[in-house]
Amino acid sequence: MGNNPESVATLVLRRIRRLKPGSIFTPRDLATVGSRTAVASALSRLHRDGVIAQPARGLYQIPATHPELGVLQPAPEEIARALAGSHRLKLQPSGAYAANLLGLSEQVPQRIVYLTDGTPRQVRIGRQQIVLRRTTPRNMATAGRTSGLVIQALRYLGQHHADRAIIEKLRRRLGPKERAELLKDAPLAPVWIGDLMRQIAGPAER
Repeated sequence: MGNNPESVATLVLRRIRRLKPGSIFTPRDLATVGSRTAVASALSRLHRDGVIAQPARGLYQIPATHPELGVLQPAPEEIARALAGSHRLKLQPSGAYAANLLGLSEQVPQRIVYLTDGTPRQVRIGRQQIVLRRTTPRNMATAGRTSGLVIQALRYLGQHHADRAIIEKLRRRLGPKERAELLKDAPLAPVWIGDLMRQIAGPAER
C-alpha cells in the first residue's frame, strides 16, 4: 500500500464512505490504508472539511442527524467498542449504567464504566465520560450476556437495596430464555447475587 498522501486520502475517504451514519472509528481502524502520518493527515483534512466529526481525541464519527433532534451524539456502546479496538475484547457495562440499561435506574450516569479484559482507557465526550476498566477473568465470565448485566447491576445496588421490588421488576423485564441464562450463570456470581438470580429466574410468588 503506497503512502502517497493523495492516494491515502482517497483510500481513507473510500473506506469511511462504507460506514453507516453515526459510526465511530479510530485511526488504527485504517492502519492498512497507509502510514500513521498519512492517515492522520487525511483524517485531519476530512474533519476540517466537515466530512467527519471528532467527538474526542483519537475518535472520529460519521455525522448523523435527526430531523428534530439535530446532530446525534454517539452511543456509549459505540464509543466503548471503538476504544476497545478490533481485538475481540470483551466489554461488560457495570455500575450505575448497568442498572440504567435494565430499567432499575432512570438516570443515565455521566460516568459510564465498562469492564474489559483489554487495556484500560477513558475518554470524555461533552459532559459524559466513558471508562474501560480492566478486571479479572471471573468478572468477565458472563460479559456480553444478560446475566452479566444483572450481576453488575445488583452489585451496584448492593445487598441491602436489592429487595423484592427489584426482583419482581427484573422478572417482569426478562423473558424465559434470559431467566434460564440467569439460572445457568448463577454459580459464576457472588453467593448473594447468585441467590437473587435464582429468585429472579424462578416462578413469581403468589
